[in-house]
Amino acid sequence: MDFISINPATGRQAGLRAAHRPEETERLLARAVRAQHEWKARNLGERLEVLAQVARLLRECAPSLADLMAVEMGKPLAQGRAEAEKCAWVCEDLLERAPRVLADQEIPTEARRSFISRQPLGLVLAVMPWNFPLWQVVRAAAPALAAGNGVLLKHAPTTQGCAEALCDLFREAGLPDGLLPNLRLKPDAIADLIGDPRVAAVTLTGSTAAGRAVAACAGGHLKKCVLELGGSDPAVLLADADLELAARIMVQSRMINNGQSCIASKRFIALEDQRPELEERILALMGDFAMADPREEGCRLGPLARLDLRENLADQVRRSRERGARLLLGGVPPTQEGWWYPATVLSQVAPGMPAFDEELFGPVAALCWAKHEEEALELASRTPYGLGASLFTQDRERGEKLAATRLHAGCVCVNALVKSDPRLPFGGVMDSGFGRELGDAGLVEFVNTKSIWID
Repeated sequence: MDFISINPATGRQAGLRAAHRPEETERLLARAVRAQHEWKARNLGERLEVLAQVARLLRECAPSLADLMAVEMGKPLAQGRAEAEKCAWVCEDLLERAPRVLADQEIPTEARRSFISRQPLGLVLAVMPWNFPLWQVVRAAAPALAAGNGVLLKHAPTTQGCAEALCDLFREAGLPDGLLPNLRLKPDAIADLIGDPRVAAVTLTGSTAAGRAVAACAGGHLKKCVLELGGSDPAVLLADADLELAARIMVQSRMINNGQSCIASKRFIALEDQRPELEERILALMGDFAMADPREEGCRLGPLARLDLRENLADQVRRSRERGARLLLGGVPPTQEGWWYPATVLSQVAPGMPAFDEELFGPVAALCWAKHEEEALELASRTPYGLGASLFTQDRERGEKLAATRLHAGCVCVNALVKSDPRLPFGGVMDSGFGRELGDAGLVEFVNTKSIWID
């Protein structure tokens, strides 16, 4: 099996790498075991110094990394540079967070001394996607490495250039050779790796179907796992919402990464009497996203990452229209080379349509209309996903209460964009997965929280 990178702007091959043979995988795994034993023996300050150097190199290399992402998966340059900068931020956040969170915690008991010690589990397998090829890896790997673990990276087949560049960068920063190998594995080899007794845990960012498969395998071997899966995030406008603010934030959220983001606002749920103004505002904002070469400065909308993704998105839009959705903008893929899809707006989207029931991974905004606020909140909850949600109201106190009690998701933002932040835990519920990355919670997902009692 070959791992082929295709430039989605042209449809032409951009890279070719062979999958690792079983004996190569075994060699990399054995070397990772040795490297992790050496790494965990270092004190926390030494490990964090490596992450400080990773942050420095990420900032220095942001332009070249952005160009690589543009070539391999179509991300606009400005967004690629921002992704590299955000990865640096994760590492820098750990410099202050890890000493506090990973320190021994004294617990008063009848013992002479009792305390909690947090120690690494070992090797963590990280199965990572193509859409944020740096961010998804770093936000999982950096906390695991800070705690003394090793990380086995299994990246997406189409973004192997990004995977290799990132692993090289960590090595240049001083990470022991072999501690973060890039494993080019066939899909059927992942289950065997999870079952290997040298692998302690697994983290996956991907589809719900992939999450179920990994969770079943990990559970069968009693391995800890963290799953960050898909989403169909609602953005709910209450009667007093600032429509200009809401429209701007919802469109910004929807169009990040050419619409290929799990935490993008995908269902815009508003009241019928807000419809004329909101449709006008959203059409104006979405209409400003012209398709352009992602390697051109100023590009805001590049191609979708793969041909099959474009075909699936076009089919979802077509089936939604057949069931009553009204097309206001876009919806017709161009005939030029590459995997382009235009900014698209559907209105009158309702349950029973793919644009409501399924995750749309592309630049399509789905407008849903409710008769009253209670119906809007009920529509927001009519999904198996629970990754993120946003709520717009000028009554911040009421918004805070509704965010806490009515929207079932891992993250709810009031009058703001749903995004991951190194200072806060990130993850979902229901079909969006379980476990947390980032924040204090993410730092202790892959440690042994050991109780020690001394009489």
